[in-house]
Amino acid sequence: MITITKESHTQLIADFQRVRAQSQNICAPLQKEDYVAQPVVFVSPPKWHLGHTTWFFETFLLQEFMEGYELFHPRYAYVFNSYYEGAGERVQRSDRGNLTRPTVDKVYAYREYVDRHVERLLSTVEITDEIAYIVQIGLHHEQQHQELLFYDIQYILGHNPLFPTYKEGAQIESHAGTPSLEWLEMEEGIYEVGHDGKGFHFDNEGGKHRVFLEPYRITDRLITNAEYLAFVEAGGYKDYQYWLEEGWRWVNENQVDSPMYWFKVNGQWQQFSMQGMHPLDLNAPVTHISYYEAQAFAKWKGLRLPTEFEWEAACLHYAPEIPELANFVDAEQFRPVARQGKDYQFYGDCWEWTQSAYLPYPRYEAPEGTLGEYNGKFMVNQMVLKGGSCATPRDHIRPTYRNFFQAEMRWHYTGLRLAETL
Repeated sequence: MITITKESHTQLIADFQRVRAQSQNICAPLQKEDYVAQPVVFVSPPKWHLGHTTWFFETFLLQEFMEGYELFHPRYAYVFNSYYEGAGERVQRSDRGNLTRPTVDKVYAYREYVDRHVERLLSTVEITDEIAYIVQIGLHHEQQHQELLFYDIQYILGHNPLFPTYKEGAQIESHAGTPSLEWLEMEEGIYEVGHDGKGFHFDNEGGKHRVFLEPYRITDRLITNAEYLAFVEAGGYKDYQYWLEEGWRWVNENQVDSPMYWFKVNGQWQQFSMQGMHPLDLNAPVTHISYYEAQAFAKWKGLRLPTEFEWEAACLHYAPEIPELANFVDAEQFRPVARQGKDYQFYGDCWEWTQSAYLPYPRYEAPEGTLGEYNGKFMVNQMVLKGGSCATPRDHIRPTYRNFFQAEMRWHYTGLRLAETL
C-alpha cells in the first residue's frame, strides 16, 4: 500500500466535498432521460457513474471503518459494483442501461447519505495512513469517472439523431491559428521513468526505473484536424498499406472513414462536440481517434508514435512543471479554457496514443485486497496513453500517469503526436 502523509480533517473533508460536488456539476445540465441511456456496452449511464463512485466510498471506507454503519440499500452493491470480484456479484456491464430503478432522485439521495457519513467519519476518527489512502484513491477514482462522464455524455448526445447540445447557450471557442510543427530532439541515454512514490499515484505508475532510449525526436505539439484531414482526403482509410492487419479489419468491418463525430454535410466537414454540431475547427487537435487510426496516420507520414517512455522522458525534459493555467475543462459549459505558450505542449489537450503495450513496470506489485484489482488485472491487450485531456481534472494530471484503453476505442478524448528514431 502507498503511504500518504496524513492531512488535517478540515483539508481532507474539503477535498472530499469539492470532488464529490464536481460530479454533480457535470451532470447538472442533463435531462432526467439522459441519465439512463446506454447506447453501447462501453458507455455507462450517467446515473450509474454517480452511484458507482458512491458505492466505492461506502464499500471501501464506511463499511470498513465506521462502527455500526448501515447500508443505504442492501442491493446497491450488486447494482453499482463495476469489476471488483472481491466485492461480490454485480450487474453485467451491458445491463446498466436497463436500471430504470433506482431512480435518479434516489441515486442523489444515496450520494447525500454516503457523503454525510463520510464527513462524519473524517470528523470523528483519527486519520490513519490507511484511511487517508482510501479517501485519496476514492477521490482520484471519482475524478476518473468524471472524465468518463464527459465521454459518455458526449456519446449519448452525439448518437441522438437530434444532436442536442450539452448545455444551451454554450459558446464554441475556436483555436486561433496553428503553430508550425517543430521537433524536440532527445539524446541517446538512460532515462528514469515512473513515479518516485512521493504523493498520490496509482499502483501502475509505481516503481521508478531506468530505460535506455536510442536518440529520437518527438513533435512539439499534437496533430491538428487539418493535418489529419489531409490523410482522410488522400484516401488513407482506403489503403491497406498504412494499417495494421487488425486495424484494417476493424476499418472494414465497421465502415470507418474518419474520426468519431466527424460528419460530411453538403460537402463540408462538421464535427459534433458538447456544443452540438459545428464546422470542423481545422486548427484544433484531432480527437476521437483509435490507436489503429493514430498508427495508420503516423505510417502515412513515414513516422511512428512515441513509446510511453519516450513521451515521458521528453515531457520531463521540455515541460517539467505542469502549468497553472492549461487547457482544462470549464465543466459548466464544457468549453476549454484558452491557453497560450510552449510550456503547455504536453498537457491538457487530449490523451495521446503511444505505441507501448500496457504492461507492468519492473517490480510491480498490486496492492493487497480487493483494491488490488484496480489496475493490474487489465495489463493485457491495451495500449498506453499519456498527457491528459481537456476533461482531466487539473490535480489529476502528472507526467507518470498511465491511461490505457483497447486499440479500437475512440469515444474518449484521444489524439497523437509523432516521433522518429534518429
